[in-house]
Amino acid sequence: MLAYLVRRLLYALPILIGVNVITFALFFIVNTPDDMARMQLGVKRVTPEAIDKWKAQRGYDKPLFINAAASGSAVFTDTIFFSKSARMFAGDFGRAEDGRDIAREISSRMGPSLAIALPTFILGLLVTVSFALMLTFFRASYLDFWGVVLCVALMSISGLFYIIGGQFLISKMWKLVPISGYGGGLDAWKFVILPVLIGVISGIGSSTRWYRTIFLEEISRDYVRTARAKGLSELAVLFRHVLRNAMIPILTGVVVVIPLLFMGSLLTESFFGIPGLGSYTIDAINAQDFAVVRAMVFIGSVLYILGLILTDLSYTFVDPRIRFN
Repeated sequence: MLAYLVRRLLYALPILIGVNVITFALFFIVNTPDDMARMQLGVKRVTPEAIDKWKAQRGYDKPLFINAAASGSAVFTDTIFFSKSARMFAGDFGRAEDGRDIAREISSRMGPSLAIALPTFILGLLVTVSFALMLTFFRASYLDFWGVVLCVALMSISGLFYIIGGQFLISKMWKLVPISGYGGGLDAWKFVILPVLIGVISGIGSSTRWYRTIFLEEISRDYVRTARAKGLSELAVLFRHVLRNAMIPILTGVVVVIPLLFMGSLLTESFFGIPGLGSYTIDAINAQDFAVVRAMVFIGSVLYILGLILTDLSYTFVDPRIRFN
């Protein structure tokens, strides 16, 4: 197990380096530091002197990858790539264009993002798996048919409709919770409950259909017929056999959500005024703050790779036949 974990971590390092280099190329080759200076300074204040001063203040006056004028290790370290991208491997994300420390902003905004993402993830998983098991139990019946119709209808509605509709109905009409904003401490639940509810409802359709397909595939296998022949009830077959053997594809689907637990939901946080990582990313895109966007892309890549490793390791707990050497 330890050898497998070390091997996967070593495999992940070239992937992260490749993502880092590609992200850097997209930001600094397609969009040069001169272009960034013009966007930040505005049309009226753009002069060659102002551009040079802006680049010097932010460290963009250096070569991109190789500093031919330097000597020794400074050939590679005294570059924009090393100062702006390579240092992210050590957790140094630098500063945003407004001067604020990006790492400090990320740590302060991670709490509100997790306050929404974790309940949405846990409740959504429980609701969709339970709903899918119910449809599988009543398969080929009217309940199954109308359940699938409901799932398709929920899938066909844009997530933006749930957000706007929920704000209008629950917050503006019924005045049960605030329409937007965020408060710390015990008052946070008033601002979190509506985004969590909307997040769970908007994900029921696609997730339930996915889990239902997995359960229906498992329920037609030979081991299920053997379990029924032994006299087990249909509920026992579903929970003791079908659900357990369907855990591997379920875990595989769950890994996609792991980065979102930390990165936050872009639309939800923006519309509800939640000061999380999702709204932080949207604000950085609107302000063309490429330092923040680069940092968020890098963190998302790291979290996704860690999620893949954790998913592989969790396979050993749900299926004893899987062993990593």
